Amino acid sequence: MTSAQTSAQDAYAALQQKGLRLNMQRGQPSDQDFGLSNRLIGALNEHDFQMDGTDLRNYPGGIRGLPSARALAANYLDLKDENVIVWNNSSLELQGLVLMFALLHGLPGGQPWAGQPNKMIVTVPGYDRHFSLLEHLGFELLTVLMQPDGPDMDAVERLAQDPSVRGIVFVPTYSNPTGESISPEKAARLAGLKAAAPDFTIFADDAYRAHHLYAEDRDEPVNLVALCRDAGHPNRAFVYASTSKITFAGAGLGFVGSSEDNIAWLGEHLNAQSIGPNKFEQARHVRFLETYSGGLEGLMAEHARLIAPKFAAVDEILSRELGTQGEYATWTKPKGGYFISLDTAEPVAARVIELAGQAGISLTPAGSTFPKGQDDGRNIRLAPTRPPLEEVREAMEGVAVCIQLATEEYRSQR
Repeated sequence: MTSAQTSAQDAYAALQQKGLRLNMQRGQPSDQDFGLSNRLIGALNEHDFQMDGTDLRNYPGGIRGLPSARALAANYLDLKDENVIVWNNSSLELQGLVLMFALLHGLPGGQPWAGQPNKMIVTVPGYDRHFSLLEHLGFELLTVLMQPDGPDMDAVERLAQDPSVRGIVFVPTYSNPTGESISPEKAARLAGLKAAAPDFTIFADDAYRAHHLYAEDRDEPVNLVALCRDAGHPNRAFVYASTSKITFAGAGLGFVGSSEDNIAWLGEHLNAQSIGPNKFEQARHVRFLETYSGGLEGLMAEHARLIAPKFAAVDEILSRELGTQGEYATWTKPKGGYFISLDTAEPVAARVIELAGQAGISLTPAGSTFPKGQDDGRNIRLAPTRPPLEEVREAMEGVAVCIQLATEEYRSQR
């Protein structure tokens, strides 16, 4: 046994003695973040049930959402009101609905996808809920690497020459889990892509579009809808977002932006199964954000004030405990979003997560950032947003110990 392994074992034994109960598994807002929006609950009173000439208590109001809510979402996505539908809480639900309607009915001007081979490009490391949704709907997933400036476009262009490849699903701004954003150059390349499928579609989950950590150093989101229009593929992009990590995760607004044709198509299919979304929730968000100091940008600045120190603590502790990037691990240093992606130097991610769990630190299960968990054994998604800052620090000190021990164990066996 090497001295490094002995030292790591001693540090781990001391870690276990602490009796920790820390959770960094899911990317959830903290109670302090939720507290910023507590006034949302009382944003409407018992007499406030009119907006945009609509009685919020009744059925009518439009399948696309209240005009004021659509204006709010359109401003967020840098689109016109007519290019947006505001739905209920979950943007993931909207993604699922669009995919199901494409399977059953085909996209505008196209044929139904059902009954044919269906493949979808996804970025890795990536978002596990995207993988599970697509697999549930019967898509075969084709992976491409998420690089510092966006998806590996050489791989995307190669895969898109297969007519059964229907499109790409990814997070364009502060990607889950790497925190990396697509560059304007790659976004333009994706918008103008020559694909074998005439209805090749970009499904962009822009969940973290406004989740900047630093006021003066941020990634600027791209406008994929406008880029596709200018590239001669006006119906190519659907861009999704929500207020789930802006106001309340369990009671927000999900919305989608796309071309006028796509919005009309989606509205027609939504109208067949629903009389409309929750107008009271939409009205509450409009009223609340109208009265919040600085509006939505002011609210996001307050979120950054709470979250940025947690991201800084992760980088500080990993740098201090693991030394030069690459010796034990490498990790991303995002300018926004909700996650940090860490790759161990050796294929020991599962062992790190096991050791952390035994020491009372709960991390995202190994392999979650790849379809069916089929990764190279190195990636760990870190979610520092939910715990208080001191717990983040304590958890990361423990994670560093686990990385050192797992790495030294592996190296001693070679």
